[in-house]
Amino acid sequence: MTNLITKLSASAFALMLALPVQAQDTLTADSVVATVNGTEITLGHMLMVRASLPEQYQQLPDDVLWDGIMDQIVQQAVLSEESTGDDSRRVQLALENERRALVAAQVIEGLVDDAVTDDAIQALYEETYLQGEPTEEFNASHILVETEEEAAAIVEELKGGADFATVAQEKSTGPSGPNGGQLGWFGAGMMVPEFQTAVEGMEVGAISDPVQTQFGWHVITLNEKRNQEAPSLDSVRAELENQISQQVVTQKIEDLTKAADVSRTAKEEVDTSVLSNLGLLEE
Repeated sequence: MTNLITKLSASAFALMLALPVQAQDTLTADSVVATVNGTEITLGHMLMVRASLPEQYQQLPDDVLWDGIMDQIVQQAVLSEESTGDDSRRVQLALENERRALVAAQVIEGLVDDAVTDDAIQALYEETYLQGEPTEEFNASHILVETEEEAAAIVEELKGGADFATVAQEKSTGPSGPNGGQLGWFGAGMMVPEFQTAVEGMEVGAISDPVQTQFGWHVITLNEKRNQEAPSLDSVRAELENQISQQVVTQKIEDLTKAADVSRTAKEEVDTSVLSNLGLLEE
């Protein structure tokens, strides 16, 4: 019986060792998932590679990525062992730049996480879209001709009862002519100033006097006007998050830079073509 128990225990132990690493549920970033000539490769190393993959590879299943990432690290490990032991200047400088960039990115991530809160998003939404007077939008049609005389004659024709859309189709030289002169909805600043001013001073259904712009002479009718509705919070959330992020990061960088003891070599003091001389890295 003792021998049988021993054999069963040995079999169970062998089976446990045969289980794939990813099936274990106690893995941490420090868990060793491979060794290369005694050098340990941890799950943390694999996680960092995965995090830096291009977006198209981020979508691949984990079981596919596992082998690819593991192979990459193992191959890099065996290749790096071919080094003479002294890192080249390029490698040293690249590592310094990479560390600086990674640490800076981590600080930025922390700043953004702290700043982009639901309360901050709500406050910026209200400030941007809910405060102040509502913005008007206009729906207008126009007929564009070359001379003031042509425009004045069209005004008289319309006041005599002619259909605006029909006259626009027949006489307008603008691209909206075939569509009856319809311009659709537009807000402040979307039209050239002379046209915008004329529309904003009109009543719905009115026909304007001839209006001159850089494009020619216009006869305008105002079809409708309305107050522009604020977009929903969800539809602009990403935009607001980005705005908050940019503001907090820009301000932090500005504050830190002002407080830092920074000295720079002015570009006027050097031959800036040296920036293309990569051969200096080999000296």
